[in-house]
Amino acid sequence: MTQGTLPGGLYAITDSHLIPAAELAMQVSAAIRGGAAVIQYRDKTSHHEQRRQQADILASLCRAHGVPLIINDDVGLAAAVGAGVHLGKSDRSIRTARKVLGVYAIIGVSCYNEFERAVEAVNDGADYVAFGRFFPSQSKPHAVTADPALLTQARQALHVPVVAIGGITPENGRPLITAGAHLLAAIHGVFGQPDVQAAARRYAELFTACQDVT
Repeated sequence: MTQGTLPGGLYAITDSHLIPAAELAMQVSAAIRGGAAVIQYRDKTSHHEQRRQQADILASLCRAHGVPLIINDDVGLAAAVGAGVHLGKSDRSIRTARKVLGVYAIIGVSCYNEFERAVEAVNDGADYVAFGRFFPSQSKPHAVTADPALLTQARQALHVPVVAIGGITPENGRPLITAGAHLLAAIHGVFGQPDVQAAARRYAELFTACQDVT
């Protein structure tokens, strides 16, 4: 494992279809106030100049609150704003990203429902692995389905944080934490809600409740 670190809790992912550009910083700030432990900037449609401007704003905001910022897919943008990066199957390799971003950057990898992919990612230097979808997802309705047992397997075998993603709500997320998820990732469950701060708080409270039980 490299020197990047990722706290446990809510992993809130932005979506340009849900958040008007003028409200991005305000809504991300609300998510952080509600307890979001990690923010991922995800925008696959805006032009480069706007994405760079927004990423700069979020990087400053996240630094001010001590919350890691992860950029979806774009290693170059992550390097430009001093953030981490999340990689999928079609993105650059972990080792290439590490050369660009350096030893301290957080690099995460989507592993879908493939434990072997997670093992390979950790061996290549990933700081966290993500599995999903676990429930029907509005953002990726056709994504493969993952079994919660993957979270348990990964937690026991891999010495990096494990992220669960895909249709996760405050109502269905607790069993995933119990199964081994360090973080619950959410897009619509946070930024598709009328009160972003309250929505984030409901996820954060799941982790507090699970800690109280243990």
